[in-house]
Amino acid sequence: MTKNPSVLKWIEEQKNLVQPDEVVWIDGSEEQLEALRAEACRTGEIIKLNQEKLPGCYLHRTAINDVARVEHRTFICTETEEEAGPTNNWMPPADAYKMLYDIARGSYKGRTMYIIPYSMGPVGSPFAKYGIEVTDSIYVVLNMAIMTRIGKSVLDALGDSNDWVRGLHCKCDIDEEKRYICHFPQDNTIISVNSGYGGNVLLGKKCFALRIASYLGRKEGWMAEHMLILGIENPKGEVKYIAAAFPSACGKTNLAMLIPPEVYKKKGYKVWCVGDDIAWMRIGEDGRLWAVNPENGFFGVAPGTNMKSNPNALISTQKDTIFTNVVHNLDDNTVWWEGLDNNPPKNALNWKGEKWDGSDGTKGAHPNSRFTAPAKNCPCISPEFDSGKGVPIDAIVFGGRRAKTAPLVYQSRDWSHGVFVGSIMASETTAAATGAVGVVRRDPMAMLPFCGYHMADYWAHWLEMGEKLGDKAPKIFNVNWFRLDDNGKFIWPGFGENLRVLEWIINRCEGKADAVETPIGYVPKAEDINLEGLDFSIDTLKGILEVDNDLWVQETAEIEEFYKKFGDKVPAALKEQLEMLKSRLK
Repeated sequence: MTKNPSVLKWIEEQKNLVQPDEVVWIDGSEEQLEALRAEACRTGEIIKLNQEKLPGCYLHRTAINDVARVEHRTFICTETEEEAGPTNNWMPPADAYKMLYDIARGSYKGRTMYIIPYSMGPVGSPFAKYGIEVTDSIYVVLNMAIMTRIGKSVLDALGDSNDWVRGLHCKCDIDEEKRYICHFPQDNTIISVNSGYGGNVLLGKKCFALRIASYLGRKEGWMAEHMLILGIENPKGEVKYIAAAFPSACGKTNLAMLIPPEVYKKKGYKVWCVGDDIAWMRIGEDGRLWAVNPENGFFGVAPGTNMKSNPNALISTQKDTIFTNVVHNLDDNTVWWEGLDNNPPKNALNWKGEKWDGSDGTKGAHPNSRFTAPAKNCPCISPEFDSGKGVPIDAIVFGGRRAKTAPLVYQSRDWSHGVFVGSIMASETTAAATGAVGVVRRDPMAMLPFCGYHMADYWAHWLEMGEKLGDKAPKIFNVNWFRLDDNGKFIWPGFGENLRVLEWIINRCEGKADAVETPIGYVPKAEDINLEGLDFSIDTLKGILEVDNDLWVQETAEIEEFYKKFGDKVPAALKEQLEMLKSRLK
């Protein structure tokens, strides 16, 4: 399928290492994928679901010890520990290669090697980056066919170039004691052993699109970010694009696929989803920041997804989708999960494949069970989704889950202050996450687990990008949908109503809305947020726009402590922002 010397040489080395019985190149054709689905059904790797109710859909179960990303087994392997930084696990490349090759050696005996050429971003676009993943899992092939653009066209676009990411995945024995996901940013290489779970083995996803790409972005002058991209179309047909970063459990997918409230719909507002998870951003010919979603599908968490919480996500899963670790309803050969509806099936198998009817109080679907669905299934997918030139970004939004500290929304004073706001992003733990509730976890730009190099160098890269963008830089905001009242109830209704806040953000970008200056940034005047058709008082709104100086004084002490982790590498501009915040709070 290719004459590329660097590809052929690398494939030969992998074959000698893992010793497969057979080798299959994935050409991207539907015929080949259909044959692989049939084979995986024969071996029990996947189960074909009811083709009338869920056409093209399949169910897969991972091993019970292999159900989520394993951050403690995820390594950045750079020449020095300093390059990986204090928030990544580090291993010297030579040690890592030796250990991984010893684990992988001969692991494909009796198995087939599948070679998947794939593109992150539309093939041939200025944003696109190419990779080749070698795997012994049909599940991986079928998921990569949904999540990325695969096949012969990728090799044609790559030509003879050596600029591609090498990815080796070996299921081995799914041994959690020997499970490693290692990244070699300086070698454009990813190796994953002893896992079969999506987040650890779909190497185009977090491994390439964030950890390797963040490193490449710094080197090449662009940005790889853990951000959704959405377009808001006003009644005149003008579309403005927002990129937004949130830590997990902060409603990222809901926001990416937002459905406008009735009062906005009637006026002709529309919301378009460009991406729900990752944004690659470059400076365009016009000097503005342009973004593309490098993925081709959604790898979403199933529990809690329903027609009320996120109808667009649920509709996306109704065809050509792979479900992982959900409930198998044996009565009609469909799937179910907690939060889908209030009718758990009575004749079913849980995510482990055991008989289950919900009567024993256990969960039927794993809390991290997933759906892999083609983006084109989404009813609100943007017409620009496949556009190789990307979309121009007007605003960047950071967010977190804070009970009292952060107001509903505020705007940073400028780009440098915006980078500071992103660097201090935090969420308070909920009961679901840990025993301790309300513990503040910092997750700068929602990139803490995904940055492929030193976080302080990453902040410096943001500051450099701002200098290049100058007055064409997007404006930076922070939102908090999660303010609580004294009874611990959410005050702001969230979901589709968040469009009211996004409208103010766009109005600020266009110079059409006023704001009040506070020590932390610019907060809306309550009357500038449209409450039409919403049973929500302006006084309550004023309450969640308030900035409590005492809480922020406490916050500055915590930020100072957090910055200490990164030693003297914290950019001077951010230390300066912290000092200015302190003095404004006085």
